[in-house]
Amino acid sequence: MNKAELIDKLAKDAKISKAAASRALESFIDGVTKGLKKRNSRVTLVGFGTFSNVYRKTRKGRNPQTGAKIKIKGKNVVKFKPGKTLKDKI
Repeated sequence: MNKAELIDKLAKDAKISKAAASRALESFIDGVTKGLKKRNSRVTLVGFGTFSNVYRKTRKGRNPQTGAKIKIKGKNVVKFKPGKTLKDKI
């Protein structure tokens, strides 16, 4: 399912216009994004799951083409852990 299909489903299920469903989805995405701005933050949706922002440390790697050792910079990554309700439905 892509974003357009999700907007169509939201509009149909909530009996609202596609424009309103699009604004609602954009608001949700913006809220989750703002909630994850800080390092080690999390956004929990009970029953659905938890989005968390985790810092991945700097590590050593290897260029697969040349075999040369490289240094991979640390960065923030977003992880998702599904909740029990979502796990049971899938």
